[in-house]
Parts: sequence; C-alpha cells; structure tokens
Amino acid sequence: MTGDGDSKQEKLAGIDRPLRIGTRQSPLAMAQAEMAAAAILSAHGWRPDQVELVPMVASGDKIQDRALAELGGKALWTKELDRALHDGDIDCAVHSMKDVETVRPDVFIIAAMMERADTHDRLIGARSIDDLPQAAIVGTASPRRKAQLLRHRSDLDIRLIRGNVQTRLQKIQDGEYHATLLAAAGLNRLDMDDIGIDISPDVMLPAPAQGAIGIETLSDSSHLRRVLKEISCSNTSRAVTTERSFLKELTADCHSPVAASATVDGMRIHLRSEILLPDGSECISGESEFDAGDVAAPARLARKLLGQASTELKNIFGR
Repeated sequence: MTGDGDSKQEKLAGIDRPLRIGTRQSPLAMAQAEMAAAAILSAHGWRPDQVELVPMVASGDKIQDRALAELGGKALWTKELDRALHDGDIDCAVHSMKDVETVRPDVFIIAAMMERADTHDRLIGARSIDDLPQAAIVGTASPRRKAQLLRHRSDLDIRLIRGNVQTRLQKIQDGEYHATLLAAAGLNRLDMDDIGIDISPDVMLPAPAQGAIGIETLSDSSHLRRVLKEISCSNTSRAVTTERSFLKELTADCHSPVAASATVDGMRIHLRSEILLPDGSECISGESEFDAGDVAAPARLARKLLGQASTELKNIFGR
C-alpha cells in the first residue's frame, strides 16, 4: 500500500479480510445489500467469504407511529451506518438513495451507484387512483405521494402508514387502509413484482433518486473507492446527481412535497420536476434538457419553479 489515505488499510478489505458491508436489517435493505455484495464479488472475481454483511437497526426502523419528518428526517435512516463507517466497524454502507440526506458530511462519499431499477410508484389495493372509493383511506408516509394523491383526488383520506414492505402490505390485507403506495423497485427486489399497479409518472412523478442504490465509504479510502467504482453505473450516477442537485437548490426537507426524474441519453440529460403544496392544491412543474457537463442546470430549473410558485409554496422550500 502507498499513500497516506490507505495507511489504515494494511489489511485490504476483501483481500486479507472480508469487506464489511453495512446495511439496515429490514428485508428490503438486506436484499439490496446482497445485490451490492454479489456485484462486488462478480466484478473482482472474489470468493463469497471475501464479503460480509453487517446488518443494524436504524432509528427510522424503530419508530413506527410518527412521521420521520417530525423526528429528524432522512438522518434516521443513515446515522447508525454513518457512525459504524466513521468508527471503522464497516468498510462501506448500502443506501436507498432516496433516503439519503441531500447534504452529507465531507468525510463520506457515495463511491458507487448501481444500475437504477424501476422508478414507478405502485398502487396496492385498487386498480387505479380513480377506482378508489369515495373518501378511501390511503396509507403513505411520503409528503410527495400525499400531495400528488390529493391533487388528483381531494376526497381521499390520507393517513400515516409506517413499517417495512411486508408490514404495510399486511395492513392493506387486514383492511386498516383501502390502499397504499410503494416503490416498484423495492417490490421487485423482494420478488413481489406481481403485486400492485404501476402509476404513470405523468400522474405521479417519482421522488428524486427513487430506484437507485448507493454505496458509501470514507472519502479518504482510495482503495475502497477503487473497489466500488467497478460496480458503479455512470448513467445512474449522472441521473441521481442531477435530481439531488435540484433538491439541494430547493433546500427541501422531509416535509417538502417534491418530485424529480432525470433520464440520460449519451451526454444529454432530460430533467422533469414538480413542487407541490401538501394538500395538492398547487403544483408547479417544469422540465429542462441540457448537457451532462452543465452542473448548474438542475439549480436553474429549481429556481424557475420557485419563481412561478405562490408565497405559500415558496415557504415550504425555505424561500
């Protein structure tokens, strides 16, 4: 080993000892970590015993009766993994990118984003939003989904639903709610691709970074950054970075109903986005196409949408 950044890695993760991959211990998070581990093994020709999953319970998994926005937002999904990564208990951490704070500590870096999965929202409990009964109870913990639902059906009774995928599906089965919405990517990763109906992005534009898995490590860990770079998808990285840049300019938080979806075609990026009032009564949408090197373009679109928004809507985004 050479270089100060690798001085703490005399025994290389994955070579002289297993690469320790941190993950939340929910079934979906474990499935995503297993995907990351399999990709690393395949890319480097390693043996199965050269990676080790290190599951842990996130604060967001412990609290089931309140919205995360009331309790600290997205950091509730990451802080336990952050501590373990900082303290050297794990070498990298696997995240659903839509659950990662827009601004992260400089000590960490998203070193890889795996190829993005399906970005649709999926409705469970009805064939379509229009088919829901009058005043149907729909469970979601997402301000974006709540606002988008109410935009189309102001009669709906939107209530908080928490828990992992299986728990939420059971609540629908038990009749506590008429319906709920889940990310198609998560259902597919749990081999539940036959459950629910995909909602068109023209009806419900997805959350920024939905369907993307990121792998984070220490910024000064050049060895691990090289290891992880081999499984990173450049198009996914460009798209997700674009969406997160849009989100950052809005100064959005977990209370902010916002949607964004970027598609990459060669060196061109097309970004669609919208911001909404929580009750869906106002929705400002826009889109832009630009060169991948134009890193300021997402922020310009964010400012354009804010410029068209009412004072009430601006205030939701810290403006």
